[in-house]
Amino acid sequence: MRERPPIVTVLGHVDHGKTTLLDTIRKTGVAAREAGGITQSIGASKITTKEGSITFIDTPGHAAFRQMRAHGARVADIAVLVVAADDGPMPQTKEALKYLIDSKTPFVVALTKVDLPGSNIEKATSELEKEGILFEGRGGDTPKVEVSARLGKGIEELLEMIFLLAEVNGLKGEKEGHLEAVIIEANKDKRGATVSVIVKSGILKVGQDIVAGSAVAKIRGLFDSNDKPVREVAPGDPALLLGFSELPPVGTGIFEKAKESIVKVIPAEKMIIKKAGEDELGIVLKAGSLGSLDALRAALPEKVIVLGESVGEVTESDVFFAKSIGAQILVFQSKTPPGASKLAETEGVHIHEFKIIYELLKFTEEGLDKKIQKVLGSAKIMDTFPFSGKLVAGCKIIEGKITVGTKVELLRGEMKLGDVRIKSIRKGKTEVSEVGAGVECGILFAPQLDFQIGDVLVSARK
Repeated sequence: MRERPPIVTVLGHVDHGKTTLLDTIRKTGVAAREAGGITQSIGASKITTKEGSITFIDTPGHAAFRQMRAHGARVADIAVLVVAADDGPMPQTKEALKYLIDSKTPFVVALTKVDLPGSNIEKATSELEKEGILFEGRGGDTPKVEVSARLGKGIEELLEMIFLLAEVNGLKGEKEGHLEAVIIEANKDKRGATVSVIVKSGILKVGQDIVAGSAVAKIRGLFDSNDKPVREVAPGDPALLLGFSELPPVGTGIFEKAKESIVKVIPAEKMIIKKAGEDELGIVLKAGSLGSLDALRAALPEKVIVLGESVGEVTESDVFFAKSIGAQILVFQSKTPPGASKLAETEGVHIHEFKIIYELLKFTEEGLDKKIQKVLGSAKIMDTFPFSGKLVAGCKIIEGKITVGTKVELLRGEMKLGDVRIKSIRKGKTEVSEVGAGVECGILFAPQLDFQIGDVLVSARK
């Protein structure tokens, strides 16, 4: 057994300065590159100081990523609970604290933004004590460090405190022992499945046969936190691993595969052959990483139904699948290649891309509000025929009633083509003012949008 770098997770509320703090320590400029200033996937990095090395896991602060923060808390030896001195403990602070207490993870509180005019260190400290934290010098043993990442204040003291906690807790790693590593993120890129791991014990080597839950792999590539290829990874170190054919679940342990093991691989992509109900919003969800996919699924409103999900870029198969079930494709921190985009346009499938989770959630909530509007009537266009220089829609009333003079929406699947007004309705040769469910009729509306068989006219109100 030998001493190994402590594995440290950084937890706290959104915008309390977690990534900026790590940015100051690592000098990498990560914070400036994040969409919307929010860390949205777990990243790991190793830094070297005069005291030794530390492996940091930077976990997201947004409420939707509670699952990912839970994984971070479980894999870590020590935690840094970041709390802004001008804000005090917030919902994700309290949630993170619960994880730390439940997992019995040693932690240090970093009071950030102490240089701001609105900071109140004593107030923030008192509020944290009300949450059950007993600080050193105030009847307890939890250390607290006052930090200003902008000024560089308290950084050395924070690192010293981490090493002190590591020494007190006697962190050891057995290099010659059985392999044990933990998956902290899983993605797909041009190289295939890429899995971020941290080794707890043993050695991870290129060519090694490994198992993670029900997924198996032969390691064909390892990269350190600076993206440089390495042959092996020692206890306490992070790495990017290539070799899995399918993405294993985030939070899963990695072990060396016994030669006699027979393991069934479960694909990360899931497709559910069903459709959303009338008051539900069906979507196909694509994400840049497995951790983000898990977190998004948990954060979506109850009536938003994920009918298909996978990691990576949008494919033509995704488009055809979405069309078959009448769903939209929502893409989070991933891309839509030109081929898939053109196919979606041809097939009438809507693809929406998002970099910020707030925007995606708002989009689904608005879509759901629209979906659950009170439908007064709807008619499906079954045929088209010319009449007096205009085009009449041969319709069948699906539900409710359609009335002359009302404003209706013309829809093609989930896509709205526009608003039109009913000018006249004919049932056979008779002109009528209103038709009900089950009736077949001819409807003339204006303006004369480019409609086609299969489109639907919907009259609705909130």
